Amino acid sequence: MQIEVKFAGFGGQGILSAGKFLAEAGLHEGKEVVWIPSYGPEMRGGTAYCTVVVSDHAIGSPVINNPAHLIAMNRPSLEKFAPTVKPKGIIIVNCSLIPITSNRTDVTEVLVPCNQVAIELGNPKGANMVALGAYAACSKVVALDVLEAIVRHEFEKKPAFIDENIAALRRGAEIAVEKVESLR
Repeated sequence: MQIEVKFAGFGGQGILSAGKFLAEAGLHEGKEVVWIPSYGPEMRGGTAYCTVVVSDHAIGSPVINNPAHLIAMNRPSLEKFAPTVKPKGIIIVNCSLIPITSNRTDVTEVLVPCNQVAIELGNPKGANMVALGAYAACSKVVALDVLEAIVRHEFEKKPAFIDENIAALRRGAEIAVEKVESLR
C-alpha cells in the first residue's frame, strides 16, 4: 500500500502542519513516510502545499505529480490540483471557501465546511484539523486515534489547544463519514 496526498491552500491555513501531523502519524504506525512542504514567497496569504507519501514499503521517489488524494482548502488549489488526482482517488473540498466542485466523476469528492465547523467549535484556526479528520476517516491511511496522539504531543506545551484540535479532528471525521454514507 502506498498513498500519496497533497494538502493545498493558502499560507496561514495550517496546510503544512496538517501534512506534518499525517506524516508523523504514519511514522508512529511504523510506515515509511515522506513529507515535502512547499510555499510561495508570502508565508501568510501566499500559496502553500505539501505532499505526503505513506507506504508500507520503501518509497521509490518522493516526487509525486499525480497524487491519489487531495485536500483542497481554497478554490485556486482545487482548480490547480484536482485534475492531477488519480482516478478512484479522494478529494476533500473545504466547501466553506470553495463554491464549486471538481466535476470529476472518477473520484470520491467529499465536501466538508471546514471553516464553518472550526468556527462553530470555537477554534477558527482549526479548519485544517477538520479537513485532516475528514481525510483520515475517508482514506483510513492512518488511524484517527493515532492522529489524536500526535496532536496531544505537538501541543503538549500549549495544552489549551489540545482539546479544541482533537474536537476538530473528530468532527471532521464524523462529517466525512456522514457524507460518504450519503454517496452510497
